[in-house]
Amino acid sequence: MARYFLEVSYMGTGLSGFQVQANAETVQSITEEALRVLLKARVGLTGSSRTDAGVHALQNFFHFDWQEELPGTFLYNLNAILPGSIAALSLRQVREDAHCRFHASGREYVYRLYMRKDPFLAGRAWFYPFRLDHEMLRMAARVVAEYRDFSSFSKRNTQVKTFDCRILHSGWEFEEGGMAYRVRANRFLRGMVRGLVGTMLLAGRGKLDEAGFRAVIEARDCTRADFTTPAQGLYLVRVDYPEDVWIKSADSKEQ
Repeated sequence: MARYFLEVSYMGTGLSGFQVQANAETVQSITEEALRVLLKARVGLTGSSRTDAGVHALQNFFHFDWQEELPGTFLYNLNAILPGSIAALSLRQVREDAHCRFHASGREYVYRLYMRKDPFLAGRAWFYPFRLDHEMLRMAARVVAEYRDFSSFSKRNTQVKTFDCRILHSGWEFEEGGMAYRVRANRFLRGMVRGLVGTMLLAGRGKLDEAGFRAVIEARDCTRADFTTPAQGLYLVRVDYPEDVWIKSADSKEQ
């Protein structure tokens, strides 16, 4: 029995998230059905990151076990079955004990906003036509990187043993007509990126100064953060793994 990591990307619009849910179309349920058609057997997938409804991913992973060697045409055939909103990017054999969620060493997210109405960005970023202080946003992003306990940015009813996260990068990127917040960490809490963005935007609009922003973090109280940031601007960009999980590539990224 071999274990494989399946790399996927998807547009989350119209989907009920990543993980299987009852009576809902998700990335996992659609991909499992495509595998059932292709392999003529039910294949249970385990996901690396549980993105919410409407959230997109440039890279995410499943792992699954299969008793036979998979052919080089596997990705081509799988993509022929998957809908246009989901793409299978690569398939790689990994160690038998490799787990795509627990062995991930880091993840990177980007949240995108645009300030001028653009029909081509609707559903792919958040239309936010407000005046913002870029220096205050930069300040808030720098402050985020100073902390480890992000209890204030974790939604309630989250079953985690610790709220500690090690921020590896936190910064705003600005361009004409839009901007993006990019954050990389060893782990993230449920709703954390959207909570960070929403609360930093309060600073950008002059509703929080540096002391007030620090107070939100240090309160360790999720009622102090702003989680109203909508899903459509959020992208899971990258999931990192240590090199020793990989054995070989069963198929490469399609051109």
